Amino acid sequence: MISHVYGDIARSGEGFVVVDVGGIGYQVNVTKPILNELTGRKEKVKLYTYLHVREDAHILYGFLNQSDLEMFKLLISVTRVGPQIAMNILSQIKIEELAAAIIHEDEKVLTRISGVGAKNAKRLILELKDKMTKKMEGFTLPATSNVNYDAVSALVSLGFARQSAERAVEAVSGGEQKVETIIKAALLKLKE
Repeated sequence: MISHVYGDIARSGEGFVVVDVGGIGYQVNVTKPILNELTGRKEKVKLYTYLHVREDAHILYGFLNQSDLEMFKLLISVTRVGPQIAMNILSQIKIEELAAAIIHEDEKVLTRISGVGAKNAKRLILELKDKMTKKMEGFTLPATSNVNYDAVSALVSLGFARQSAERAVEAVSGGEQKVETIIKAALLKLKE
């Protein structure tokens, strides 16, 4: 098992980088955010890796930190979620947002990820909710109160970007408010 690679980025392409380790180039599949961060990097890089062995190929998947690798392993443990779907998920959503969506059983957030349909969203929630709750203990999840989380989810389902919705909800929420009140105030804030 190859647990990590450390070396220079020799080249990059669509969804992968080649890491030169002592004259040997390892092609490592990475998520879009990691690819963006590594493209053009001149200093050495360490990628924590997962080696996926198939009948016809050995494929390395790489991550900048252990928590991303652990999330990848959790995702591929779910029935019918392979490495490609897991990489697709991690390319489109932050780990904290993914964990929050699973813990709060928010299928809408999950189905907005391309490649994740309603069945996969339900399967992710069913198989990962308990594991995710334990893993995320001690971490602050986005939109910590259920009222704020519901308001953000409603705004996202209306087509607003998650980050914009979170900022607007944080700006207008305070005290004991109803979801509807927060949504209305956040909509006004978003129109400014």
